[in-house]
Amino acid sequence: MTADTLSTTLFALADPTRRSIISRLNTGDATVSEIAEPFDMSLPGVSKHLKVLEKAGLIRRSKEAQWRRCHLNPEPLKKLADWVEEYRQQWEERFDRLDGYLAELQMEEGEKE
Repeated sequence: MTADTLSTTLFALADPTRRSIISRLNTGDATVSEIAEPFDMSLPGVSKHLKVLEKAGLIRRSKEAQWRRCHLNPEPLKKLADWVEEYRQQWEERFDRLDGYLAELQMEEGEKE
């Protein structure tokens, strides 16, 4: 994942409204009106959020007759999760080494007593 793609994805997910939209689309496709229902904002306001999500590649929009349906694109989320996983693994390894070191110290302390 490039820094620009990562930054765009993180920026899009930084807003709680956009995260709510992603959660909604995780349950299935929806029209802009359906997405806007739970929010206390205008359709143009919701559309601005959708544009940010679309620019980040997190959603796709399609036109069916007069309706514009939104679809979740999970690929950027998977790339973000993979990026975070690398760091999680590094920290787990570091904590395991620390646990080993602390166990050695405790054994040494026990031998001194």
